[in-house]
Amino acid sequence: MRKRLVVLKRNEPVSRNSTTSSLSIRSVRYGECQRNHAASIGGHAVDGCREFMASGEEGTNSALTCAACGCHRNFHRREVETEATSECSSPSSNTK
Repeated sequence: MRKRLVVLKRNEPVSRNSTTSSLSIRSVRYGECQRNHAASIGGHAVDGCREFMASGEEGTNSALTCAACGCHRNFHRREVETEATSECSSPSSNTK
């Protein structure tokens, strides 16, 4: 019997901090395919797919398959870009 190790990651949702009035925006992009097509024979060969392109509409099962190489989205390198913006309102300086 094999034991399994399960690791749970908690993803924090896009949050708005009321004390600093800032907003964090995360965008996820999937880069090149890293699937090893020669793993069964003990080698290493990737297909050269440079970027994930969904083969179907968002929310369907085919949206998780790459249109270029046919691999699942999990084989593509995940790139997370976080952008922090600050919202501040300054009083109007146009007084006469």
